[in-house]
Amino acid sequence: MRIGPRAGIRLVLAVLLGTAVTGLVVPAAHAAATDVRINEVESSGGSPGDWVEVTNIGATAVDLSGWVVKDNDAGHAYTIAAGVSLAPGAFLALDVDPAFGLGSADSARLYQAGGSTLVDSYTWTSHAGTTYGRCANGTGAFTTTTTATKASANACPPPPPAAWPGGSGVANADTTGFFGANLSGVAYENASVVWAVKNGPGKLYRLVPNGALWQADTTGGWSAGKTLRYASGSGDPDAEAVVSTPDGVVVATERDNNNSGTSLLKVLRYATAGTATSLNATAEWNLTADLPAAAANSGLEAITWVPDAALVAAGFRDERTGALYDPSTYPGHGSGLYLVGLESNGAVYAYALNQAGGGFTRVATIAGGQAAVMDLEWEPATGRLWAVCDDTCSGRATTLTVNAQGRFVATSTHNRPTGMSNYNNEGFAIAPQSACVGGAKQVLWSDDGNDSSHALRSGTLSC
Repeated sequence: MRIGPRAGIRLVLAVLLGTAVTGLVVPAAHAAATDVRINEVESSGGSPGDWVEVTNIGATAVDLSGWVVKDNDAGHAYTIAAGVSLAPGAFLALDVDPAFGLGSADSARLYQAGGSTLVDSYTWTSHAGTTYGRCANGTGAFTTTTTATKASANACPPPPPAAWPGGSGVANADTTGFFGANLSGVAYENASVVWAVKNGPGKLYRLVPNGALWQADTTGGWSAGKTLRYASGSGDPDAEAVVSTPDGVVVATERDNNNSGTSLLKVLRYATAGTATSLNATAEWNLTADLPAAAANSGLEAITWVPDAALVAAGFRDERTGALYDPSTYPGHGSGLYLVGLESNGAVYAYALNQAGGGFTRVATIAGGQAAVMDLEWEPATGRLWAVCDDTCSGRATTLTVNAQGRFVATSTHNRPTGMSNYNNEGFAIAPQSACVGGAKQVLWSDDGNDSSHALRSGTLSC
C-alpha cells in the first residue's frame, strides 16, 4: 500500500448536486448505521487521489460524525469530521489521501465512530482499470465499473445483450434520398405524427404517414423541414435529438454550427404552429457549465421527457434532496422531467427545466449502461427508459427501470434486430401503445449516415 503524508486529515465532500448534505436533514440514530455501505473505491490515484465512496440505502439520514475509514492496516485511519450526515440515497466521496494511500492489494473498511464497530468492507487483489463499485448501487456485488463516478451513481457494466424484443425485419421508412445525411433524432407525437431533426444544418421535420413510409407534411410550410434558430433568431443549432412534450417540441443540441469548434450544450423549445419556414426557440436552457466537459462533437445527443406522475408512482428519488421526488419542489418546471444523454460518457442527466426559460435544476445522474448514448426514449406502457447507442456499440439498446432505491438502473441490453446492418443510428422512437397491432408496435431509427440513401428505418417491438 502507498503511505501518504499525514499532515492533517481531510474530509472532502466530493458531492454531486449536494446529494450528501450537512445540516439539511435530521441525523438518524446509529440503529440506521447498517444502511451505510461502501459503494465505490478508487485505489490507483484518481482525482485528487485515492477515495472511498459511501452511500445510504435506508430511508433516514445517518450521522457520520467521527466514523472511520481504514485500509488493511489498523494503524491507518481516516476520521470523518463532526456534523456530517448522509441523506437517504446520497453518495459521499471521502478522499483518504493524504491520511493513507490504497494499494493494489488492499482493503477499504468502514467503522462507526470510535473505529471499533465494523459497518462494511471490501478487499481487492489488484488495482481496477477504472474503479471497483457495487452493481446495483449500495446493494449489489462489487465489480469493475465502466468509468469512475465519484460521489454519484456507479457506471455499471451493462447486462449481457439479449435478442431484440421484437421482429427481426427492418424496412426503409422514407423516400429514397429525401433527408440526406445528418438526420439525428426522431420522436413520435402520436400514432399519426413523427418529429425528426437534422443536425447540419439544424432543421425540424414534421412527418406524416404515407402507406408504409413517413414523409414530410406538405402543409404548414413543412414540406422541406423548417430551419431552427436560437431564441435570438440567429445561429445554426446542431440539433441532435427531439421529443414531443406537453411543453412543446424540445430539441437537444451540442453546438452552434456557426462556431463548430466550441461545445454549447443547449436544450431548445419550439412552438410549431404557423407557416413560417424558420423557427426561433421560444425558450432555451444552457446546460454547458453544469455538465462534464465534452468535445464540440461529443455533447448532448439524446433527450426524452418523463411525466412527474410516472416518476412519483415508481418511487423515483431526487438525488439533490435525498428524498423521494416531489414535483412541487420545482415550481414552474411543467409536469415532467427532461432526461438528456451525453455522448462522451454515456451518462444520462435528469433536469427540472423552468418553462419560463433559462432556469434549471439537475435532479439525478444516471449511468446509461453503455459507452455512449445517442438517443433516449421513455416507454410509458412499460415504465422503461431506453438508452440507445449507434454503431459505436453495435446498435445495442439498454433499458432502465427505477429500482427499490429509487434510481434508474440498467435491467437489460438488447442487440439490434438481426435484419438491420450496423448503421450509424443516432435516433430511436417507439410508437404509442395505441398503435399496437397483433401484439407489436412500430419503432423507428434515424440513420445519420444516410446509408443506401435512406435515413429512416422501421421495425417492430413487442407490446
